[in-house]
This record gives sequence, C-alpha cells and structure tokens, in this order.
Amino acid sequence: MTTDLAAFAEQNNIKYFMISFTDLFGGQRAKLVPAQAIADMQEDGAGFAGFATYLDMTPAHPDMLAVPDPSSVIRLPWQPDVAWVAANCVMEGEDVAQAPRNVLRRLIAEAAQEGMHVKTGIEAEFFLLTPDGSQISDEFDTAAKPCYDQQAVMRRYDVVREICDYMLEMGWNPYQNDHEDANGQFEMNWDYDDALKTADKHSFFKFMTKSVAEKHGFRATFMPKPIEGLTGNGCHAHISVWDAPGSESRTNVFAGAKGDSQTAELGLSEQGSYFLGGIMKHASALAAITNPTVNSYKRINAPRTMSGATWAPNTVTWTGNNRTHMVRVPGPGRFELRLPDGAVNPYLLQAVIIAAGLSGVRSKADPGKRHDIDMYAEGHKVRGAPKLPLNMLDALRDYDRDKALKSAMGDEFSTAYLKLKREEWNSFVSHFSRWEKMHTLDI
Repeated sequence: MTTDLAAFAEQNNIKYFMISFTDLFGGQRAKLVPAQAIADMQEDGAGFAGFATYLDMTPAHPDMLAVPDPSSVIRLPWQPDVAWVAANCVMEGEDVAQAPRNVLRRLIAEAAQEGMHVKTGIEAEFFLLTPDGSQISDEFDTAAKPCYDQQAVMRRYDVVREICDYMLEMGWNPYQNDHEDANGQFEMNWDYDDALKTADKHSFFKFMTKSVAEKHGFRATFMPKPIEGLTGNGCHAHISVWDAPGSESRTNVFAGAKGDSQTAELGLSEQGSYFLGGIMKHASALAAITNPTVNSYKRINAPRTMSGATWAPNTVTWTGNNRTHMVRVPGPGRFELRLPDGAVNPYLLQAVIIAAGLSGVRSKADPGKRHDIDMYAEGHKVRGAPKLPLNMLDALRDYDRDKALKSAMGDEFSTAYLKLKREEWNSFVSHFSRWEKMHTLDI
C-alpha cells in the first residue's frame, strides 16, 4: 500500500498527479499537480472552491482542501507519467460532512465498530456512442437480441481489450467482458473488494472508460437510459459482509445459514437476512441515491424494451436466482441489489448500502416474503409490495420522509443532497419540451 506520494512519483516516473474528488452529483473534479509539489499537497491538500462544483456551498465559503489518500493512487495506464489519487474533502481542519467519500468513510467506520466489514462488487454497464451522443457507434449492431453477440463485441475489441488490459495491469482481476442486452451496450466485471476500494475503482473505471472511448473516437456513457426503446445502464451491486477487512482469517458472516427460513434456504445467514431486511425496508428512499437523475426513472419504470425485457425492477421484492426482482440471492453468502443505475455516485452507492444494511441489522428487519415468480409476467399477482418511485421527485420525497436513513447518511449530507436535487428537479420541470406542444397546442 502506498503511503508516500513523493516516493511513488520517484519510483514510477510520475510527472503529475490528478488529485480527484467526487461531488454530490457524481461529477469527478480534479487538479493536475506537478510531482515536485505533491509532498505539500499530501500534507495540506489541493484548494478548491466548493461552490464551483455540485456541493451545497456559497462563494463566501473558505477554501475546500482535497487531501489525497495515498492508498488509492493509480498510475494512468494510458498516460503513465500521470497518477490519479482519490481525495478526502476538508474545510478548516474538519472533514466536509456532505462530501460523498467522507460519507462513505464514516459509515465504514461505524459498521467496523460493530464487527461488520462490507465487501461489494459492481457491474458497470455503458454504451459506446458516436461523439455527439446521438446514436450507437456501431452501425451494424442492430440485432433484436444483441446480448452476448460475439460479432458485435469483437467489432469493439480494441476498446474493450484496452480497458481490460489496463484492469489486468492494475491487479483488479477482471474476469469477463460482454456485449450487453442493448445495441451498443457493454459490461466489464472485476473482483469484489472492501467498499471503499470498490468505490474508488468504480470512480476510476468511469474515468478510464470515457478516456479510452474518446481515444478511439467514441463516447462512453453510463446514462441510465440513453436510447429510447433499449435496455438501460444498470449498476448492480453484489453485497456480502465479513468479520475482518482483508485478513486471511476473515469469515463471510452472510454465509453458513442455519434453519428453515426463506433466506436460510438460499444460504443467507440470519445477519444477512437482517441486512437484506434493511435494504427492503428503505428501498423507496434508497432510490433517491441509487437512481439519482430524472432519466433514471425511464429505466426502472420502462415499458418492455426491444429485446423483450428491461432487466430493471419496478417493485420492492426479493427472490432467489431470478433476475426479475429488485434483489436476488444467486448463491450462498451474498445477494445482488439490481436497483442502482449507471448514474449512481460510486461513493454514495456504497454508503447507502451500508446505511440501510446497518439499520436492518440493528432493528432485526424482516425482508418479507420471498417471491419466486417472473415479475415481468406475473408481477400483478404480488399483493402489498411497494412500488418503486415513479420519478425523481417521488424518490426525493420518500428519502425525505425516511428519517432513519437520512440520519444514517448524515444530516448535513442529506440536507445538501435534497436541496441540490430539488433544484435539479425544478430546472427539469421548468423546461418546455416538444411533447408539450405536440399534445397541448391545439387544445
């Protein structure tokens, strides 16, 4: 693990560091710092005006300092004289409570105090589009069922191979790449890890994918629903909890189930069941974080797509190895949350999973009845399961009403997030669309 960035620069011929932080809307912000200045920056941080990003600050606020975390440093494989390093935001000697990486770090520490160390893996889906974003980049990618299409994935081999080569080089242990269910859509998978490491890798993966796509003359997007009628970009999270971080003797406390409960039958322990119960209990509020944009609700509430299924949930239900529900338990010792989409903030995704899961464990939350039906075909038969929010405003209202989740995520964060997201919603509804004229002009 790197602890001294100046030494890292000398050993790796680094000329510049990108000191990077992620704002409330998932925007990645950075300063390019010469290696000769990095020792001071590691001590004091790089200065930013928080108001100039999506944080709830004013122009009158003092400098916000982004203090790099040397353990996160990554040498850019495509620009090897530059290194990226995630930073923690500090103002006047105190952590900025609303900053997403700080929210996650606090919740990780809170869970660790209770002997819980969350590990996650994420499935990041993206489209490769033309540079202006108007259409998919491959004119021959037109199949009605394009998932796993070997011809289509090989037509974008140069992009996929380059990204995967870089992940191999960085030691992420990528294990599969594929063409996904929409035309022009891809997914790349790498090993699960501790929640903060997964968040940093997720953040860097988005930066890397966009950079490599641009190099090849394309535009990569993680937008939840970039093309009408096609499957959207999900960001499924596989979740487990361990008794120790990173040690050889660590034990998966979600595994080793006993009893005849619906969760134990699938290999999920009592603690795993309670953690799942927290996810189910807070699901509608969770959506404000996991599905953070206006466009998000065109994915989770979409009509049937060209391929025949949206692969996204719209109801708060859980199941076994069945991809038509919000949560599935595909095997012992873990479960998959299928709610998040490509726009999710990498740090807030991990934070809200921990916050909801901790709430469930502390309250011994019941995840409710397991449903093993095809929700796309028979969902109407389920009685009493909450529907997911229909739009971003409904999700924000659900989050605002969920006092326990708001408090767990932090009052300062929640206030800032709700304020800026409501402003975003107001901007959206004040926009005059072509649809309005088409349907109202002659009334």
